[in-house]
Amino acid sequence: MTDLLKSSLSRRAVLQTAAVGAIGISPALRATVYAAGSDAPEKTEVKIGFIPLTDCASVVMAAELGLDKKYGVKIVPTKEASWAGVRDKLTTGELDFAHVLYGLIYGVHMGIGGAKKDMAVLMTLNNNGQAITLSKKLADKGAVDGPSLAKLMIAEKREYTFAQTFPTGTHAMWLYYWMAANGINPMKDAKVITVPPPQMVANMRVGNMDGFSVGEPWNHRAIIDGIGVTATTSQDVWKDHPEKVLGTTADFVKKYPNTARAVTAAILEAGKWIDSGLQNKNKMAETIASKSYVNTSVDAINQRILGRYQNGMGKTWDDPNHMKFFNDGAVNFPYLSDGMWFLTQHKRWGLLKDHPEYLAVAKQINQIDIYKQAATASNTPVPKDVMRTSKLMDGVVWDGKDPKKYADGFKVKA
Repeated sequence: MTDLLKSSLSRRAVLQTAAVGAIGISPALRATVYAAGSDAPEKTEVKIGFIPLTDCASVVMAAELGLDKKYGVKIVPTKEASWAGVRDKLTTGELDFAHVLYGLIYGVHMGIGGAKKDMAVLMTLNNNGQAITLSKKLADKGAVDGPSLAKLMIAEKREYTFAQTFPTGTHAMWLYYWMAANGINPMKDAKVITVPPPQMVANMRVGNMDGFSVGEPWNHRAIIDGIGVTATTSQDVWKDHPEKVLGTTADFVKKYPNTARAVTAAILEAGKWIDSGLQNKNKMAETIASKSYVNTSVDAINQRILGRYQNGMGKTWDDPNHMKFFNDGAVNFPYLSDGMWFLTQHKRWGLLKDHPEYLAVAKQINQIDIYKQAATASNTPVPKDVMRTSKLMDGVVWDGKDPKKYADGFKVKA
């Protein structure tokens, strides 16, 4: 056995022991298949794609901690290069599930951008924890937040380029919403390009963009490297917003419902483990920073997951609304209103030509019954309502009650 393999196995054993103590799973129970007979997972080994981002953590830790074994499945995390690649491998069946952008799943289901396939959201993986970074060059000219960026773009007219990670995804929607709330039309006043998350910092370093919207740790990495500043966080755009989801195809859920439930339950427990204390978050950061996963330094990850923020210009603050993976189960429920919100923004920005049947689409995609079963199995609280109410940064309230009016009500749109 090689030293590298010994080291990997040793680390995994330590993590699994930590998980036993944190969640109260006995070694005997962990070794027991969760379900038997007709409830047993139909497929016992599954590939779950992920992009190198901090919020892949609950998928990775479900495998690293051995929580998947408790439910009779083996999770194989598969590192992917881009969201487009995740989309393609999900729709062709090369991946069974993915850590994936909420809006990507809805976009594929609606056929935006060509690929069309019935899709499924099993759970929300995390809330919060993304950000919008502006280049140090812009910051040196005084553009350090939304209002000052808008002022500079009027004073110094040129083509301004901003990057998001996928056209229908969360990062695009946070960027567009933030810009529009500050009087900038992202479709008319700027050039917006698509760049995979791990390539954001390198592209900003060589001057390919003025700003980007992406998940951590790449915003903090830009600060560490001295090439960017944090203009805003996604939780300042929408407190406790839905972010990544556990996504798959509708066909997979239909064919392997027990597997879908088992994987969801295992990842729920992993999220619970991460959110249960400082020690676990630090162990998570050390694990996912490795080359196999995010491939960055631990210090790029372990500050913002604790809510310790700095903006790259001397300001530091503690943010209680930092990235959450469980938060007593409040994070993970696949609210219908969350899915519907992405459809309203797709309509707002011209990605959808006509209004869809918002509620019907959300009911089709979000697998609430399977989630509830997984929540029962993992002892996760479930909210009473499938809708929730939120107020975004511009003061506009979203509750899912009149999505057509909401989508059409924005002054700045495509």
